Amino acid sequence: MPSDRVTPPKIAHLLLAWYARAHRDLPWRRTSDPYSVWVSEIMLQQTRAQAVVPYYQRFLARFPTVEALAAAPEEEVLALWSGLGYYSRARNLLRAARAIHASGAFPSHYAALRALPGVGDYTAAALASIAFGLPHAVVDGNVLRVVARIANDPSEIAAPGTRARFRAIAQSWLDPRRPGAFNQALMELGATICLPRNPLCPSCPLESHCAARAAGTAALLPVKLRKTELQRIEAVLLLVRKGRRILLHRGPQGVARVAGFWNLPAPEDLPSARVGPRLGEFRHSITHHRYILTVHDARLASVPRSPDFRWFTSADLAAVPLSTTARKALKLVPVQPVQ
Repeated sequence: MPSDRVTPPKIAHLLLAWYARAHRDLPWRRTSDPYSVWVSEIMLQQTRAQAVVPYYQRFLARFPTVEALAAAPEEEVLALWSGLGYYSRARNLLRAARAIHASGAFPSHYAALRALPGVGDYTAAALASIAFGLPHAVVDGNVLRVVARIANDPSEIAAPGTRARFRAIAQSWLDPRRPGAFNQALMELGATICLPRNPLCPSCPLESHCAARAAGTAALLPVKLRKTELQRIEAVLLLVRKGRRILLHRGPQGVARVAGFWNLPAPEDLPSARVGPRLGEFRHSITHHRYILTVHDARLASVPRSPDFRWFTSADLAAVPLSTTARKALKLVPVQPVQ
């Protein structure tokens, strides 16, 4: 049974002791530099930690300081971000870097961090606690799940009242002497132990204090009642080749496209193209959209006279923002210009 004598300090003590011996060794956990922590937190929004690691390392190698990032052209920033998804994060990162550089110093208080482009409540709390030692509890999906289970609370987590209450609980648990370590411990617990499905309760440092574990309801929590219906969309992409070069198109936001990124053209982009054999099919997901994209070989008598069409060799592709759909599509061709 969960102890009725469990106190916030005890929760913090158990979490911090567990985190010290069991946390994953991730590169952003080896620093408290505000710039490095900020880059990692933006990349980690809606993206798994292991997927972020190589992007984080390449990004900091190219832009080691906020000044270096502020001076970068957007296309280069997007090229380094290519494949990570949710590209508004990269654009907001660049906008914020330029604002920070113009102000002369990295903001060091929650309100100022929260005012940066692309920084919400969670990211501001993470930055404030990890980089500046300020006592702000983070609340993301992992934290909401842990709180719901410890309290055995079946309230819908999308409801503003529930989120505010769970935030207050997490804040009450926080160790003000080690807020950064505590927040990372709580997030790590949700990411590695208190899993959405099949939680690893016997390995949890809070097992004996978890009301949902005692009641047998851990797998049912948290409760999410509001679900957006998935939209299934089918589309075609064309692979136009000229020797070892391929034709890419840079257009506005569209079906499975991100504005400013290079992608394979669609039939509507090249109405005069002769569509040939089917090369393959792949799936791609963006928020609540599920795309089924078919790639066809195509021939073209002449390329439209527009800077939004360009021939690329495999060596060229690393230097431009290449869409995730283009990367997936190019893996289907026999000679793969993209690794």
